This record gives sequence, C-alpha cells and structure tokens, in this order.
Amino acid sequence: MSNPNDVPPPQQPGAQPPPPSNVPPTRSEPPLASPPAPEGYQPPGQQPYQPPQQPQGYQPPQQPPQGYQPPGLQPYQPPQQPASPGGFRFEMPTDRPRNFNDVMPRGGFSSMFSVTGMPTELKVSYWVWLIGGLLGLLGGVVGLFGSFVLLAVVPGIGFVVLLLVLVALALAAAQIILAMKMKEGREWARFALTIVAGVSLLLAIISASAADGRNGNSWPGFIVSLAATVLMWLPNSQAWFESLRGRV
Repeated sequence: MSNPNDVPPPQQPGAQPPPPSNVPPTRSEPPLASPPAPEGYQPPGQQPYQPPQQPQGYQPPQQPPQGYQPPGLQPYQPPQQPASPGGFRFEMPTDRPRNFNDVMPRGGFSSMFSVTGMPTELKVSYWVWLIGGLLGLLGGVVGLFGSFVLLAVVPGIGFVVLLLVLVALALAAAQIILAMKMKEGREWARFALTIVAGVSLLLAIISASAADGRNGNSWPGFIVSLAATVLMWLPNSQAWFESLRGRV
C-alpha cells in the first residue's frame, strides 16, 4: 500500500517542475585565469621593432651652407638696359700698356688702312685721327723749315715757333700710333686720344696768342679732333669696346 505522504502535492499553475532526483545539481564556477606572461615575452609571430643599423663609418648628410646654389643653376640676373641712342657715356679705361711692345701697333704699320669689324662711328673717328696725324707730320716738316728761317730773323719768336712745331710733330706721331691701338680695342688708347684733343686745344690757344691773333689755322684742327673724340664715346662705340674687354 502506498503511503499517502508519498503522493506529490498538486502543482500550482506557473510553477516549475522539480528537477529529476537522479540528475546531480550543477553549479556555476568562475573561469580559470591564465597565468601571467613572463617579463619580455612576445607572442608568437610578433618581433620587437629594431631601428635600421647604419654601416660602419656612415656620416649623416649635412645641410648645405647658406647661399648654396646647386650645379647648373645660376642666380637670377636682371636684364641690362641698353644705352639710350644718342647718349654720351664716359668711363675710365680698364686696361693699360705694360711695356713698350704694348704701345706699338700689332703687326706694325702694315694694317694701318684695315678697319674691319668696327662700328661706323669708330671708323669715322679712326680715319679722322689717322689723316689728321699724317697731315700733322707733313705740316710739322714744313714748319721746321719755316721756324729755322724765323730764328734767323726774329730769334725770340722763332724759338717759340720751333718749340711748338716739335711738339706738334710728336703729337702727330703719337696720334697715329694711338689711333691704331684704338682700332685694336684698347681703351687706354681711346682715353689718350681724348687727352690729345685737349692738348690740341691748348696748342691752338698758345699759337693764336703767339701770333697776336693773326694765325687761326690751329682752330680747325682742334674742331676736327673734338668731333673725332665725341665719336669714340658714343653708345655704339662704347658697346664695341666692352665686347672686346678682356679679349685683347
């Protein structure tokens, strides 16, 4: 017979049935913690970063000095303005004769009548100086005979005239040589010819004073020399001398 105490009581609505008696109860346990990694441990597949090593004797590149220009590049130069036409510009010579050979014409006097490669202004100036020098030599020779006659008549005036003739002869010879050196592109010769024009002015004044104003033959020569001097300093002539600077 069954014991009425063994009969289970009726279940209430919504109640959970009791677990079977033969299933052991389960309990929730915390997960096992992994042991701490030793110091310096790296997980597999990952390596610590190593900076690249430089070879022995390697020198790091240095910064270029201030103002350094890479090869092939030149600093910008603003374009030069051409000289205005009709202008007059005076400059001191940048060269000078070093010995007697630098004073004498190159190749002798055989190239006296060759004016190739010169601008028109310099050609005219050269011919004026050359012809004026040749005429001066001729007039000086004639003046020597006249001064000798004047010495016999009026010794004082004759001596002054003789002195002036000798200076004119030397000036005419120097004028021919300097004109030929100017044709070669020598700036010092051009400057010397400018001084010759000033000396010719002085001689014209002295000659006019010695003759009491009766002899005005020296003034045309000075005017011609002045025109030749101006032609040497015009812009085209100046550009020609600058193009030959350092090459002659």
